[in-house]
Amino acid sequence: MADDTQGAAAPQPGNQPSMNLVGQYIRDLSFENPGAPGTLLAGGGNPAFNVSISVGVKKQNEEVYAVELTLNAKANREESVLFNVELVYGGIFRIKNVPEAQLSALLMIECPRLIFPFARQVLASVTQQGGFPPLMMEPVDFSAIYRQNLAKLAAQGGGAAAPAPGEEAPKPN
Repeated sequence: MADDTQGAAAPQPGNQPSMNLVGQYIRDLSFENPGAPGTLLAGGGNPAFNVSISVGVKKQNEEVYAVELTLNAKANREESVLFNVELVYGGIFRIKNVPEAQLSALLMIECPRLIFPFARQVLASVTQQGGFPPLMMEPVDFSAIYRQNLAKLAAQGGGAAAPAPGEEAPKPN
């Protein structure tokens, strides 16, 4: 019996899709504690939190991309701001031999998923060093954010195409 795979081209090791995290960085970090020390001494009820996250991608060269998470968190108690923090945390990824149709999802879902735990730790540490309990964000479903962004683009008449690498995705609400 003949082997049916003889005519098929075997994948070459150098042509396999790959993704490597080259490095991580903090591009911007701002922590405001406007009522200190009064808000730390006052006590009171539980604060209200408003947390948002967005993902941006910037192509650096043919196979290197910078993926950045922007995390904004604000805590209020009644009318006073307890703290306001903004963090832009990035990862540099080398991506080779990934089909164009899969590249956007890889950059907007898998890359943020890999760097999020580190950004989350920075946010927790900064809020704790500001005199508050560490702010521990829940895990984020980057796939859901990606689908929401695709739906927004489709509703805006942009079709269902994902943002091209190098373009920032629309920010989730």
